Amino acid sequence: MALASKLAQASLNRSFVTLPATATAVRSVFGRSAFYSSHDDGHGHHHESPATPSLSGLKTISRNNNRSFVTAPAGLAHQKRFNHSSSRDTTVIPDFGKYKSNSGDSTNRAFSYFMVGTTGAISFLGAKTTVADFLSNMAASADVLALAKVEVDLTSIPEGRNVTIKWRGKPVFIRHRTADEIDEANTVNIAELRDPQQDAERVQKPEWLVMLGVCTHLGCVPIGEAGDYGGWYCPCHGSHYDISGRIRKGPAPLNLEIPAYAFNEEGDKVVIG
Repeated sequence: MALASKLAQASLNRSFVTLPATATAVRSVFGRSAFYSSHDDGHGHHHESPATPSLSGLKTISRNNNRSFVTAPAGLAHQKRFNHSSSRDTTVIPDFGKYKSNSGDSTNRAFSYFMVGTTGAISFLGAKTTVADFLSNMAASADVLALAKVEVDLTSIPEGRNVTIKWRGKPVFIRHRTADEIDEANTVNIAELRDPQQDAERVQKPEWLVMLGVCTHLGCVPIGEAGDYGGWYCPCHGSHYDISGRIRKGPAPLNLEIPAYAFNEEGDKVVIG
């Protein structure tokens, strides 16, 4: 009974079965093979059994205690599968038309452009806010900015003299000019200057000249009351400035820079910065 069940299961699974090579077992294999070969294959087809193969066609796989074992196909006539006998055509592709969008390509493209533009705008605003916060954190505090201004008492500077002070790490020249120096500065032909500039454009009050003491060539500090024009002279590379701080000779390209400054109401003090 166990042998018959084993043969039946192997036949339905299209597999092989290994049994002792006895006469009874071989007859059982051949008999079951012939039975299932001539039986309906389960798909509506009936097949006749071919001639039973000889014992020499079976494969002996091992010997154990003088007992031989053979491996034989459980269904000799049917080792390949057959297509289903249904009339349904399995190559037909289903219609997915009802899932297709009816809005059209133009509507989808407009929505995509809108989403891309919105995302870009939000990203730009976020980046702008981040940069602004970073710069505000890096900026100088209020107490540091308060020290960035310097107040100078002008009553201590006699006429025709220079005073040099330090502001933001740079030297600042303050000169109390005489009437002759003011006339000299105003009689210069502007067309002959390398950096044309009227004297009135460089001063708020004619008698007070306030400018940075940094040469515009390579950043050296010029010497006051020196040079060919009675103003300032840079000994490093030979730049000559006149009594208004304008470049007249040498390699410097520009006039001495005028910083931001203001006089108080009484006019006796100047605040630089």
